Amino acid sequence: MTGTLYGLGVGPGDPELLTLKAHRILKACPVVAYPAPDTGESFARSIVAEFLSPFQLEVPIVVPMRTERFPAAEVYDKAADEIASQLDAGRDVAVLCEGDPFFYGSFMYVFERLGGRYPTEIVPGVSSIMASSAAAKRPLAARNDVLTVLPGPLEDDELQARIMISDAVAIMKVGRHLPRIRALIARLGLTGVAAYCERVSLGEEKIVPLESLGVEIAPYFSMILIYRGGEEWIRALAAGGASDAA
Repeated sequence: MTGTLYGLGVGPGDPELLTLKAHRILKACPVVAYPAPDTGESFARSIVAEFLSPFQLEVPIVVPMRTERFPAAEVYDKAADEIASQLDAGRDVAVLCEGDPFFYGSFMYVFERLGGRYPTEIVPGVSSIMASSAAAKRPLAARNDVLTVLPGPLEDDELQARIMISDAVAIMKVGRHLPRIRALIARLGLTGVAAYCERVSLGEEKIVPLESLGVEIAPYFSMILIYRGGEEWIRALAAGGASDAA
């Protein structure tokens, strides 16, 4: 009998947003794996640190934090081999993933390599988009609104095209792309209905109207929410609600 592979969504940062199911599995697994930078601590691990036991074996998946491309396949191939050796020994392995495992989550690369070979269970987590909407006190979408999720690194032309056919937009991975994205939103006349969200659910959380944002540098964990859909009351919140939240 092999062990079971668990993909645990640990949410956007606040340990209290960890689901009861993820907490139960985390406490029961003898092996815990998680993505970690080559310098500094693992964010995923820090979310659940208070729940870990010194008797659990920890397996960091060290992913270099670089702007240039690196051989990510090699990183996950090595991690998959190490996790597989634990599963083959009959030990359950919980792989932590910030947010949700299958929503831009790093766990999917472990799943790609091991999901077809071992019993696997995915435990969804609170995504940063839902957490940002809640923190900003403005609904993402309603009724027949079309919500579009866009990665910030996309080129301007593609960002613009997708924004203009959507009722609601969440732009993730803003980071160093903030000045360019901000300028694009201004050209589209949507600055007044855009909210900037940073490090949501953490102690240093920042939620402000985009037009009030006084910096040109954003951390990786940042997002911009835009609403231009058919619900007038949500548009009103989008235009002024972020100020109240701030």
